Amino acid sequence: MTPEDFDRLQTLLASRAGFRLTRDRMHLAEHRLGPVARREGYHNVEAMLSSLWSQPVASLGWSVIEALLNGETWFRRDRAVFDVFSRELMPALTAARPGGKVRLWSAGASTGQEAYSLAIAALENSADVEIVATDLSRLSIEKAHSGLYTSFEIQRGLSARTMLRWFEQADEQWRARPELRSAIRFERANLLDEPTDDGRFDVIFCRNVLSDLEPAHRARVLERLERQLVDDGCLFLGVDERPEGDSIAFRPVAGRKGLYVKAPSALRRAA
Repeated sequence: MTPEDFDRLQTLLASRAGFRLTRDRMHLAEHRLGPVARREGYHNVEAMLSSLWSQPVASLGWSVIEALLNGETWFRRDRAVFDVFSRELMPALTAARPGGKVRLWSAGASTGQEAYSLAIAALENSADVEIVATDLSRLSIEKAHSGLYTSFEIQRGLSARTMLRWFEQADEQWRARPELRSAIRFERANLLDEPTDDGRFDVIFCRNVLSDLEPAHRARVLERLERQLVDDGCLFLGVDERPEGDSIAFRPVAGRKGLYVKAPSALRRAA
C-alpha cells in the first residue's frame, strides 16, 4: 500500500463513518484489506484500491471501511460497569418505569457481546426489556444476529454458570438461547446519520467508540446520544473516554467510572 493510498483511505473512513485512521496503522490496514481484495476478485490490495479510486463503487467502499473498523469486544467488558448496570440501574429502572418496561441501546455493538451481556443482566433482573443494538459493520451485525460464538469468544467474560444458562452448544460453537435473542433487535446503522428510531432510551451504551472518532465528529455523535436519551436516563462511555470539547450535555456520576447523566444545562435547553 502506498502512502497516497493510505491518505485516501483516511479521507474515506473519516468522511463516510467519522472514524480516524492513524498513520501507525498502515500495515494493519493492509493486512485487514487483503481478505477483502481476494473476496472481491483482485490479485492484491493495491489493485483493489486503484479500482476504487478510479471508479468508486459504494458497496466496495463500504466493504473497505468495515474491514478497517475496530471491532474488538467481549462479554461483560469492564466487569465493574456491568455490575453497576445489573445491580443498581436495572432494579431502579424497572421500579420507576410504567409497567417496568425499559429500553436500552447498544451503539457500536460490534459482534453483539455487549448487547447479549445487557440482555442477560436485564432478564436476570426479571425486567421487561427492549434492546436495540446497532453497528456500522454489516458482517458484525450478521454475526451478532446469529448469536453464534466460538468456545474462545463465549468464555471471554462469562462464567461457566452464565454460559450454560444462556447459551447452548451448536456443533463446535455456542448459540444464544431464544429468550436471549428475542430481547435484542440488531440493526446496521451509522452514528453520523439521523436516527430512524423515534423513541428514546433509558440507558445508552456507547463504549469505546468516541475514542476512534475524528474529533470533529465526536460532538455530533454526543449530541445525537443526548437527544435519544430520556431526561433521567444514563449513558455509559468507555472507562477511559470523556465527553470533550464543547460538549456540556453530560456530567459524570461520582464513583461510577464511565457513567454519565444529562447535565442541568442540557435539561434546561430541552425544556
